[in-house]
Amino acid sequence: MQRETKAQRDERVNRILALLDEEYGTDYRCYLNHETPWQLLIAVIMSAQCTDARVNIVTADLFKKYDTLEKFANADLKELEKDIHSTGFYHMKAKNIIACCKSLVENFGGEVPRTLEELTSLAGVGRKTANVIRGNIYNEPSIVVDTHVKRISRKLGLTKEEDPEKIEYDLMKVLPKEHWILWNIQIITLGRSICIARSPKCGECFLRENCPGAEKRK
Repeated sequence: MQRETKAQRDERVNRILALLDEEYGTDYRCYLNHETPWQLLIAVIMSAQCTDARVNIVTADLFKKYDTLEKFANADLKELEKDIHSTGFYHMKAKNIIACCKSLVENFGGEVPRTLEELTSLAGVGRKTANVIRGNIYNEPSIVVDTHVKRISRKLGLTKEEDPEKIEYDLMKVLPKEHWILWNIQIITLGRSICIARSPKCGECFLRENCPGAEKRK
């Protein structure tokens, strides 16, 4: 593919967004089951290196056992490790969940904060987790760079970066703000169904004509 001008790239991005909206709709949805902001925060911490489906299986019982933020804050580390064992990296996750919940109770009055700075001050919360919360709970325009977003955004030629934070900034420059939250939702769906990491179905992809990465698979 020959080098694009900024105008050509902007036109291509608009086509991509229109196709994504047409295919997947524009409803905000979260793949992690939760009823409260703090439940979502705990679920996202557990989702590191783990599927959302597995986290949802674990939280179905977990959120009944620990039905308040205070119960998580005062949880026994070893017991919580057993409760979340199947999500992997359970020692660090359990430790972070307890520390995070203690901080929410003691420093934030039991409320999940909304700013990036406050969220990333919590144990186990990086930019990705913070942006999930800001987007899903507070509808703050934010871009979540997970493995699907990283891989597919690079394939679409919207960034050349490897570092998630740098990718986030690149995407903020090329995507309209009103599409930041949707980008993550739609690209995860695409990554799970069509643009699968190990065997992308380029021939079936509705973005193929607008994807530089698809040319290699013609």
